[in-house]
Amino acid sequence: MTAVRALRPGGPEVLSATGDYLVPEPKTGEILVKVASAGVNRIDALQRAGFPLPGIPDILGVEVAGEVVARGPGVERFRIGDVVCGLVSGGGYAEYVAVPETNALPPPEGVSLIHAGGLPEVYFTVWMNLMDNGRLAAGETLLVHGGTSGIGSAAIQLARAFGATVIATAGSQEKCDACLALGAERAINYRTEDFVEVVRDFTLGRGVDLVLDIVGGDYVMRNYEAAKAGGRILQVGFMRDRDARIDIVQLMLKRLAHLGASLRPQSTTFKAAIAAQVEARVWPLFASGALRPVVECVLPLQEAQEAHRRLELSAHIGKILLTP
Repeated sequence: MTAVRALRPGGPEVLSATGDYLVPEPKTGEILVKVASAGVNRIDALQRAGFPLPGIPDILGVEVAGEVVARGPGVERFRIGDVVCGLVSGGGYAEYVAVPETNALPPPEGVSLIHAGGLPEVYFTVWMNLMDNGRLAAGETLLVHGGTSGIGSAAIQLARAFGATVIATAGSQEKCDACLALGAERAINYRTEDFVEVVRDFTLGRGVDLVLDIVGGDYVMRNYEAAKAGGRILQVGFMRDRDARIDIVQLMLKRLAHLGASLRPQSTTFKAAIAAQVEARVWPLFASGALRPVVECVLPLQEAQEAHRRLELSAHIGKILLTP
């Protein structure tokens, strides 16, 4: 089968699509999925660049959608011919991938199989952070950085659906308009506005209850300034820098909680618990129209290099998908 891996650590140019991989055999509790689409994520770019992620497959890709074509021992829910979307520890940029049955779900009603390939990673991540870790409640105010990223576009919609007010940052007027269309009350062009000042004005000096940050670096201390006393900061990425200065005094005086989370290294059992919550609480919101997939483009698997170039330019709105 054809699959994509990085020949060596580096930029998008090190990605190679080759047809010399064997189709995997599903193990106990796994289903074999013929891939219809695979989502492209920042964690894939980190793997390609050589960021240490021990014990993962060399084939990139952590979320897919497709058709079940074989079942391993112990599989109970899905049958051959069913369509699913789900999380994998790697191997998604391929024609076939083995998926833990408990980490797979039927695509939400009204979402195409191709677009479903861009849902699991973002919605599992956003649910884990906003609802489980962040305890977002109706009436609270959320600041989302990178509002038109996969994570950001999902976070805006989900927070709005659960009754929160959303402020989002983005890097152009087009992206700010997209954030507003997704449900943000205020969109901040970080190239022309200071998000800390805008947040203070918008909240009448109070600050936001919750910050969802994929940027890191110098945003960390500015998030502390933007948060209210007793606020929570959720760190889910570091597009700028993994190293950041933290003012512990401000953390203490404002009684802030700064929480970090990464979905990929978690166990299959951990992800299964999130899958159950997402299926029960999130998937019905697609059927009602409160949520919708946001897709920038769908590219052939052989154009994985181009997909990663687009991802790293950050010019996209929503998800970039690959399809065999």
